[in-house]
Amino acid sequence: MEASITLKKVGKLIGDKTIVAGLSFGIERGTLVAIVGANDTGKSTLLHLLSGFENPDYGRVYLHGLDMEKRRQKTRGLIGYAPHENDLDPWLTLEQNIRFSAYLYGVSEKDMSERIKQFSDSLKIVPFLDELASQVSHGIQKKAMIVRSLIHDPKVLILDEPTGFMDAESIRLTWELLKNLKGEKSIIYVSNSLTEVEQAHDRILVFQDGRIIMDGNLDKLLESTLDYHQFQIEFDDLTDELYDRMCKVSTVVSPNRIDNIFHFYGRSRSVFFDIFREAADTMMIDLNVKKLGLRDLMDSEFAGGGLD
Repeated sequence: MEASITLKKVGKLIGDKTIVAGLSFGIERGTLVAIVGANDTGKSTLLHLLSGFENPDYGRVYLHGLDMEKRRQKTRGLIGYAPHENDLDPWLTLEQNIRFSAYLYGVSEKDMSERIKQFSDSLKIVPFLDELASQVSHGIQKKAMIVRSLIHDPKVLILDEPTGFMDAESIRLTWELLKNLKGEKSIIYVSNSLTEVEQAHDRILVFQDGRIIMDGNLDKLLESTLDYHQFQIEFDDLTDELYDRMCKVSTVVSPNRIDNIFHFYGRSRSVFFDIFREAADTMMIDLNVKKLGLRDLMDSEFAGGGLD
């Protein structure tokens, strides 16, 4: 599949700190790509580089084959961007904010009006278009920023926390719109909601310390852990001696404890019986078993290379 954005050995420094470390990867046209990672790992900086708001200190970013630094005038209109923080002019109405952006991109009055109506209808913000940006809720502001990012019909949409500050219905409407746009546009977004990412992606990039440490759809990321289950057993009295014995069971992976709760991973549910034999004389109060998800994978100390 043809690339929409390509990074070649892209790096970004702030002082002597590396924020983005020599990244090389491509994003296919028409795909929905989620970027996840801990706070302050450089995700927003990566979005700035992808959108052309910042230049890399080294390396190149290409948009549809064009060098974004050298061909800025040509590439700027191909990208729509909505930041995490509200950047609407508080003294303009929502519609005035959107129209101002449209004028900057040279959008015709006809296209401008049609797109404002289309996307505002989709996100249910038509009743708020004449309100000052400073007088509406954060969730409404966010939806107006998404409409603004779409007003010039960009080929690539870059969103930092697209559903931040939104209620459940607004989140549903936003993802309904974005999923309808997928295929027509490449959509790249950052989210701290792993549930949201699990439900809305073609590809997930896990970002850590300026590098992509995992790359693929959820099934691919979990390939090395698909046989694993996560166990949590609460005991009436989890002694240090029992905890040490259970940790030494060969089928137990990554054990830890919180008070009387023993938490670990295992290849199959049968590992429970190995633990049961060790703890036969101690009362078990509760047992919880589940398959791994994205949160478990990222929380695991094995995130860089699976559970093996």
